[in-house]
Amino acid sequence: MPSILFETDRSICTITMNRPHKRNAVDRLMADELHQAFERFEGDASLKVAVLTGAGGNFCAGADLTAISDPALRNELDADGGGSGPMGPTRMALSKPLVAAINGCAVAGGLELALLADLRVADDDAVFGVFCRRWGVPLIDGGTVRLPRLIGMGRALDLILTGRPVAAAEALDMGLINRSTPAGGALLVAQDLARQIAGFPQQCMLTDRHSAYEQWDLPLAEALRREGAHGVPIVFGEGEDGASRFTLGAGRHGRFVG
Repeated sequence: MPSILFETDRSICTITMNRPHKRNAVDRLMADELHQAFERFEGDASLKVAVLTGAGGNFCAGADLTAISDPALRNELDADGGGSGPMGPTRMALSKPLVAAINGCAVAGGLELALLADLRVADDDAVFGVFCRRWGVPLIDGGTVRLPRLIGMGRALDLILTGRPVAAAEALDMGLINRSTPAGGALLVAQDLARQIAGFPQQCMLTDRHSAYEQWDLPLAEALRREGAHGVPIVFGEGEDGASRFTLGAGRHGRFVG
């Protein structure tokens, strides 16, 4: 049975972590397959949005700690922090949106995989946490970088230092997730959200997404300059077409249209 499933539905793909007997804990083989799945998504121009989820009632329980003493794993981990992340795609800079559909546990490296996504939809009984705190395994798949940027330093340090479990309601309150659904609903909601995003004019959406990520590394004045430099050409491309549709009556009176 493959540890990663890859399914497409027109312009979206669903990547499913498929080691349910291990709560989708990631070993080296699965990490490689997960990285390959994300490369496939990145390289396919017909795919606009990806959804990442887990099979068997859990998103991901992190790294498979039963394999951590394997000498082969020690040799494969890049001591200078380069290469792909130990969990697979966590050091990739994705050029297209990713939505995480979270069920069950998203802990340790599984939380870090969730943080790779642009948006996170979670079942209301999902659980998050830096559970690797208790085993002496550090966050080396983006957790100490993405978590503070997402929810702020104070809240991030609360999770990082204590390793405590965080229920979906609290995760929603702190901005760790974007949507909460009744148990079992996260995947369908995430896929609907992906289809909505895929239905928008793509150059405009991708330009805004890129600017939002790029600005973290730039002084304010340069970030604003680049926002304009990248965005102005789109105004006279997709924006001109959109303005014509609005003039003809689309989206009037605040009516939401894709």
